[in-house]
Amino acid sequence: MAETLPFYICDVFAEAKYSGNQLATFLNASALSDDEMQQIAREIHFSETTFILSGRPREGGYDVRIFTPGAEVDFAGHPTLGTAYIIHEYLMDTLTNRVVLNLKVGQVPVDFADDASDGRLWMEQMEPEFGRVLESAQVAPVLGLDEQDIDGRWPIEEVSTGLPHIIVPLRDLKTLKRVRIRRDAYDSLVSDAWAKVILVFCQGGYTDAQHLGVRVFPIHYGIPEDPATGSGNGCLAAFLVKHRVLQSGAIDVAAGQGYEIGRPSTLYLRAGSVEERIYVSVGGRVQHVAEGRWG
Repeated sequence: MAETLPFYICDVFAEAKYSGNQLATFLNASALSDDEMQQIAREIHFSETTFILSGRPREGGYDVRIFTPGAEVDFAGHPTLGTAYIIHEYLMDTLTNRVVLNLKVGQVPVDFADDASDGRLWMEQMEPEFGRVLESAQVAPVLGLDEQDIDGRWPIEEVSTGLPHIIVPLRDLKTLKRVRIRRDAYDSLVSDAWAKVILVFCQGGYTDAQHLGVRVFPIHYGIPEDPATGSGNGCLAAFLVKHRVLQSGAIDVAAGQGYEIGRPSTLYLRAGSVEERIYVSVGGRVQHVAEGRWG
């Protein structure tokens, strides 16, 4: 790396600083090799690090790559929201209410609330795909739970809005807090699976303002537990609509995540269906924390 690169750190899906999911975003990163991007992401060791390749849009969007400490991913939610915030605040000459990111999964738009006091950003996710349904006997041992801890009213199902997740409904928040991943069982479950990330959820959040409690385990990507997962909650939103878990074909709810690991987060989920096509948006607030130069 011949010259220093500007970078920013922000907290995403955070109602205040030092909560939510941490993100490092690098500007002018086109000269970096794949290996250098991966090494930087491993050095920072946040759940994801993003690299904006140019300060100018291409085909209406900004080229961005996303790396976990272990691998590059085609899409992830909190990096999309956080990177859009950095582009909006520090790269764009003319501020608009929409920023489009060119990701490996395709173009993903992020919208900014008209009311500045609201502070929420919203990303439209890809149309959901649904994969296989798993048995509770397969999944419960991975979570360190008994089969009866899984809410049998709903399936355990693979869902993707850009990054596949295994969606697991649990009976209540107390059960959610008891989840302890057994690594050997996890590796066996996901070794040949389409979805390698596990999302467990229950109805009822950590605060009175939340409707859902969520935990996410992207161990395959080098992250033991994620504090706020926009991609996973998008999959969850699609699951809720498909199966009418909340007794409705449209949802507008808040989910809490990250409390067990000291990074309380709030994600806002909107989803509905038109002519059997499910539409998903995930929103949250972004807090600027720091900036500097790398190299």
